[in-house]
Amino acid sequence: MLHDDYFEYYERLASWKFDEFDISSECLTEWDLYKILRSLVSEDSCVLDLGTGGGEKVIAEYPECRQIIATDYSPQMIATAKRNLAKSGRTDISFRVMDNLKMDVGEELFDVVVARHTVTDPAQIIKCLKPGGHLLIRGVDKYDCWGLKMVFGDGQGYSDPVPQSIRDYENVISAGFADVTLVPICERDYFRDRDAFKGFLSKVPILDGVPDDGLLDEYIARNTICGRIRLQRQYYGITARKNDRCRKS
Repeated sequence: MLHDDYFEYYERLASWKFDEFDISSECLTEWDLYKILRSLVSEDSCVLDLGTGGGEKVIAEYPECRQIIATDYSPQMIATAKRNLAKSGRTDISFRVMDNLKMDVGEELFDVVVARHTVTDPAQIIKCLKPGGHLLIRGVDKYDCWGLKMVFGDGQGYSDPVPQSIRDYENVISAGFADVTLVPICERDYFRDRDAFKGFLSKVPILDGVPDDGLLDEYIARNTICGRIRLQRQYYGITARKNDRCRKS
């Protein structure tokens, strides 16, 4: 998905939640972004969250610390996040609009930068990290829902010559990060019925447009397990560290 397409998609997303589809998930990979984050953050840490969406994950999963600045490209998503924050009682989080490709935060401010399912520019990120600070990325690329995309012959990243995971991995290395690790993350999502599954696909940018009923039924017939529709998910995780000896450029 192109950068401007993300903006339009998340502006629409602000009015609904994934919870409405009652998805149950099964993780097949022992890579937990939030567990890693909690191991890196102390009460004195400053954290930057990129692609925060409606802020639910930051509010519920991020450990309390000195400061968390959570940003999103969509003003509508940030408005939703602020409403969610007001209900939470947390005082260490602030939300603001920011374009990840035009970052306007200061240099060497953060101990950890987290980017979840969003575009990134590691060359900008490394500047805002303190020496020894960490970058955590969780993303999605062409092989997510690959069986579904093969049935339809299209979808997010379907024709990408290089998967987004590899592009991100190479960009993180090129930016000067050390200890860069790329991990494939395999999960399975289960949907209670056809209506929930089709509703989900009509909201998310996995396929190009509204799914064709005939092809959708073909996929469902092949992927119904114990009465539930299974969708194979493929994500990726990247961990990296800014070298202690890095200097401002």
